[in-house]
Amino acid sequence: MTTTLRPTEPLQRAADGSLSRHFQVCVNSRPVGEVRLRTHPSFGPAVAQIHDLRIEEPDRRRGRGTVAALAAEEVARGWGCGRIETTVPADAEAALRLATALGYVHRNRGMVKPLGATPPELPAGSRSRPMTEAEYGPWREHGAVGYIHDWTSRGVPEDEAAAKARADYAQLMPDGLATEGMTVSVLEHEGTRVGVLWLSISGETAFVCDVETDEAVRGRGHGRTLMLLAERQSVAAGRRALGLNVFAGNTPAERLYDSLGYLPVSHTMYKPLL
Repeated sequence: MTTTLRPTEPLQRAADGSLSRHFQVCVNSRPVGEVRLRTHPSFGPAVAQIHDLRIEEPDRRRGRGTVAALAAEEVARGWGCGRIETTVPADAEAALRLATALGYVHRNRGMVKPLGATPPELPAGSRSRPMTEAEYGPWREHGAVGYIHDWTSRGVPEDEAAAKARADYAQLMPDGLATEGMTVSVLEHEGTRVGVLWLSISGETAFVCDVETDEAVRGRGHGRTLMLLAERQSVAAGRRALGLNVFAGNTPAERLYDSLGYLPVSHTMYKPLL
């Protein structure tokens, strides 16, 4: 039996140059699933993204998904893409095994924690305050450098990583500290600054955009306090869930989030197209 991809629509070209196309996965012309392939909304036309790949239950565990994924990679090569990515739900164990077997590498993990109605208390001696305008510029510049490093150390070319940093900061913080739905807080302990929390409360689920303990005071529990602060601010804003992203290989952060009760919801994976 032969597994192939059959286009269900013409190649879609958006004004910004992005591409997308939907395919049926067929076995001897019989539809058994579907896949949508598109260029990456953040990294642009050089990177493809398998947005959705589904095989109907009766045809699973027969290699259909493997052939469909490989065929999608060939389409992406034809588009001129040098890298392909996919996001796998955390509970889709078969899809995760398939992606790993095909050479995809973990880049980051999405996590969520349900929140109660009572905000947690901060440890004695710890307090938060809003970031000042004088602090904002250096903090943003420092954050962008770290953000670029996070991406380049995980397979993203430096120019793409820098462009993503510029675009993400412009989109998320267009009005700086005055941006609606964004809160940037400085954590102090016994009067000394120990870290910064950037929290988004613009959606139904609050989201930790960035959290960092100052280098000189790491290993003293302030990272945990920053995350408790994120919970306090989220509950105060009426949110009942808090999400975050953690890059693969950041073992201390992963251990902290696990210990605080965060649950994985997705894995983002990538693969160079040689």
